[in-house]
Amino acid sequence: MGIFAEIKEDFSNAYKNDPALTSKLDFLFNYPGVWAVAWHRIGHKLYINNFKRTARIIMGVTQILTNIDIHPAAQIGRRVFIDHGTGVVIGETAIIEDDVLIYQGVTLGGVSLTHGKRHPTIKQGAVIGAGAKVLGNIEIGEHAKIGANSVVVKAVPDCSTAIGIPAHVIEKGRCKDPFMHNMLPDINKEMFEYLLKRVAVLEHILVKDNKEVLEQDLELEHIYESFIKSMKN
Repeated sequence: MGIFAEIKEDFSNAYKNDPALTSKLDFLFNYPGVWAVAWHRIGHKLYINNFKRTARIIMGVTQILTNIDIHPAAQIGRRVFIDHGTGVVIGETAIIEDDVLIYQGVTLGGVSLTHGKRHPTIKQGAVIGAGAKVLGNIEIGEHAKIGANSVVVKAVPDCSTAIGIPAHVIEKGRCKDPFMHNMLPDINKEMFEYLLKRVAVLEHILVKDNKEVLEQDLELEHIYESFIKSMKN
């Protein structure tokens, strides 16, 4: 497929991925992610044909206009959609396969200053949530999903969902489910709830077996309350 056919496909893909897109005027002014990918296709073609300075200039101007930073050497497949796009950064050796969805604030960055492959590979159909940071020469599997604001430093298997800082895989084998940000579990909240319940059980055991511990605990509570009152005053 030629470069302009790919760009035309990118434009058509925007209508499929965003129900808010209803007019060509909206498309012209409100979809910087699509325009950034389109200009990258031109810049990448120039870059691999050794017109590197021209490619860098094109992508520099594109960054100013769209607030999206894509290195012209990065490899981007067909029908890649950057939704909203503000703050997206895609490094030099990043590889993005077909049908990947990227939300605003995503970084596909490196963690090494050495030459060679140092940025992520995003496999076909993956979804990278808003604000996520995918760092290093790692692979995000096919149809994998990365939760918003996650920091991914290890590979994520196919059909998996990863969330957290650092990101942990919480679900596997779910390729066809839509990426629902509001349905992702709050692992920090679940851990705190577990700890609170655990402490309550231990307190019950201590109080039952040792009344002196209860008296010491009440004394500590009074000290804590006095401290809080003094801070407020």
